[in-house]
Amino acid sequence: MNAKVKVARLSLISNTSLIIMKLIVGLLTGSVSIISEAIHSTMDLLAAIIAFFSVKISDKPADDTHPYGHGKIENISGVIEALLIFAASAWIVIEAVRKIMNPAEIESVGIGFIVMFISAGINFMVSRKLYKVAKEEDSIALEADALHLKSDVYTSLGVGIGLFLIWITGLTYLDPVVAILVAIFILKESFELLKTAFNPLLDIKLSDEEIKIIEDNLIKYSSVFCNYHDLKTRKSGQIRYIDLHLVFPENKSIKEAHDICDQIEDDIAKTLKHAQIMIHLESSDKACDFCNHKNTCI
Repeated sequence: MNAKVKVARLSLISNTSLIIMKLIVGLLTGSVSIISEAIHSTMDLLAAIIAFFSVKISDKPADDTHPYGHGKIENISGVIEALLIFAASAWIVIEAVRKIMNPAEIESVGIGFIVMFISAGINFMVSRKLYKVAKEEDSIALEADALHLKSDVYTSLGVGIGLFLIWITGLTYLDPVVAILVAIFILKESFELLKTAFNPLLDIKLSDEEIKIIEDNLIKYSSVFCNYHDLKTRKSGQIRYIDLHLVFPENKSIKEAHDICDQIEDDIAKTLKHAQIMIHLESSDKACDFCNHKNTCI
């Protein structure tokens, strides 16, 4: 079992445990903010399930039906997870407003905020592990799952602090107010996740920093080719696809040009993880862009 699947399974186990704990305490205390946290954790569990299956599918090699691999399943996973967060946030706001209009006493507040701080601690450790593997494996699905848990850390702390203040002041209206603030925070996080996950589905180019890395590698060989053009980039899952045209002087043999292309591809692959490079060879009798001398490149 690879690292991505292992850490996705850990997220499943931790989320299931926290949902059970929060639901029990939320129903016992009558706290809408704790129940909203349980709903948030349920969304986290659904996200963890989606992430678990998406990382398994995304690792499948390319086949006749999917010649570019299965990487975009992770982006689809991230979009679904973001939409789940939107739905959870709307439900939290509705329940909080209802609680403001029909206030009720909250019991066992002390137990409530203790549970919230325990939840925050567990999610903090699991989200750090998820982020670590997500960065190592360049997995948007795991990054989305980590974002779910990261937001759960902050919201659990917020709810815990709110319950602590209620315990001190007796102002029960703080409970639904904190729940609404939690929902607003979740909405902001989900928007960022949606943007990150959705852009690759539209074949958005790689970041400016990554394109500069590609261009820097090309410039290293500028003395042996005339110019390059039609540089196109996109990302599917963890795979970065790079496509460009490289123009050589007409006195350069195909073998020489091909060997240079291989060197460039190797250099780019060393500086950009999971890169697949396609270079199209062209010949020209015009002056080189770099040396500005016709057919004198060596």
